[in-house]
Amino acid sequence: MTDEPTGGWQRLDPRMLFVYPVKELIRFLPVLLGVFVAGTASGGRGAWWQLLGVGVPVALGVLRYVTTSYRIAQGRVELRRGLLNRHVLSTPVDRVRTVDITAPPVHRLLGLTSVRIGTGTASSDEDDRLDLDGLPAERARRLRAELLTADAGTAEQATAAVLDLDPAWVRYAPLTSSGLVLAAGVLGLASQVADTLGGLRIDTRRLSGDTGGWSLWVAVPLGLIALLAVVALLSIGGYVVTNWGFRLTHTGPGRGGAWHLRRGLLTTRETTIDDERLRGVVVGEPIGLRLAGAARASAIVTGLDRGQTGSAVLVPPAPRAVVVRVGGDVLRTHAPLTAGLTGHGSRARTRRYSRALGPAAVLVAAAALLSLLAGLPLWVPVLAALTLPVAAALAADRAAALGHALVDGHFVVRSGSLDRRREALELDGVIGWNLRSTWFQRRAGLTSLTATTAGGRQAVTALDVPEAEAVGVAAAATPDLLAPFVTPASS
Repeated sequence: MTDEPTGGWQRLDPRMLFVYPVKELIRFLPVLLGVFVAGTASGGRGAWWQLLGVGVPVALGVLRYVTTSYRIAQGRVELRRGLLNRHVLSTPVDRVRTVDITAPPVHRLLGLTSVRIGTGTASSDEDDRLDLDGLPAERARRLRAELLTADAGTAEQATAAVLDLDPAWVRYAPLTSSGLVLAAGVLGLASQVADTLGGLRIDTRRLSGDTGGWSLWVAVPLGLIALLAVVALLSIGGYVVTNWGFRLTHTGPGRGGAWHLRRGLLTTRETTIDDERLRGVVVGEPIGLRLAGAARASAIVTGLDRGQTGSAVLVPPAPRAVVVRVGGDVLRTHAPLTAGLTGHGSRARTRRYSRALGPAAVLVAAAALLSLLAGLPLWVPVLAALTLPVAAALAADRAAALGHALVDGHFVVRSGSLDRRREALELDGVIGWNLRSTWFQRRAGLTSLTATTAGGRQAVTALDVPEAEAVGVAAAATPDLLAPFVTPASS
């Protein structure tokens, strides 16, 4: 670790004087629109209000720059901001877990970056985050090397490329849920814009007249095809914007190195994680990717706070063979991602079926009752009955997914169907075990076994494990940790 040359407080790059005022203007945009409309309605007599409305955000942006400073001295990172309400954030350097370097379009245009220092503090408050928003790119990379000791110690060593994005992987983008989320966001934004501007409304009578001659069997499939096309295009666009230039590298030897990730088209992001802080891998297989033989992977990082889940991405949606290879390289062994797992038995399987078929049966009964009492068409209960085979197939898939094992020093669990996950957690990263049972689980003699780490939400849970087996797994995984609780005290 190398302190700043003077150890004194330093300001961000002066070019942020162009960025902060623009950010404040965007934040105040609704108010500025109101002031502008009011000034126009007054026949120009409120022009000075309009000038004041623009001047206040600009002044706040300048004030934000003037009152923000940082320093690295005496083994601590400190950030100070605010004028009337002074806010100082300070953390020891050895508490730094990750360093993210991002560059939004405006920052990239000015040659600046934003540095987010992850300390493992589970806080969602923006004011409690160590963000140095406005450092030159080279200075940001040197700062990352200073804060992450592994990266600093191996900066001059060879860097090995582990994964580069293959443009052909964009075909997996429509198989994730991101397209649906983007489509919902776009439709919501479009409706808000239409309501705000007024007059942009669909003429339902004209639409009905134009499509009056269409058959229902033609209109519905065409509508679904159009919706799928929009979702697919948005998914592909989101995949490209997020993962453009994706490159995963490793610097330094073995456990003494660091993983470095770079990606992004409009906003570039660079993340560095020390080997010593990376404790496992999660392989996600949503139903669409799984059917296409694809998956994605993320890292389990000790000290990663809840607001930094995106920092842990290792592999975007890609062929499963690629995901397993990269995940194995990160774990230093491929066995946790390929070995067979121990099933959870017939009682766990029964719970999967009861939890899936129960709601479907209630829906069918309700539809049949309403059909008798309220005179609903016969197709309503028939349609509801179709949920039974779907629920049964879902239950069978979820039951087949359940499994756990101790493999090559890792606690491995698998669960889920629509979003199946296989998690491999290094046993050295386990700091405790939780065994929790609902009333229904206790009646079935089952429990949920959770291995906890120091990583915010990063906890690995095996669902519906037989109680005796759960205790045995925990004791075998960390005998020193559980010995006082599972071994009778000697007299």
